[in-house]
Amino acid sequence: MTPDPANLLRGLQPGVRVVVRYRIDGGFTDALGTLSAIGADRCTVSTRRGDVVIAYPLVTAAKTVPPPPPRRQARARPL
Repeated sequence: MTPDPANLLRGLQPGVRVVVRYRIDGGFTDALGTLSAIGADRCTVSTRRGDVVIAYPLVTAAKTVPPPPPRRQARARPL
């Protein structure tokens, strides 16, 4: 039996990196970022574009993910 993704989120500590798939009008979308708040009926994921507040009944999948890879340095421009 697959664990309930909302229960997985409720059991995590803030600061964990997660990806959450949830329902929106017309389909589904994902939020990838740091779990910043866990409430009784919703959680908040801090993404590159800002905070995303997700109600647990809309969550269809969730999992923890490893930290992002380090950013590459800019290439040197030829002279």
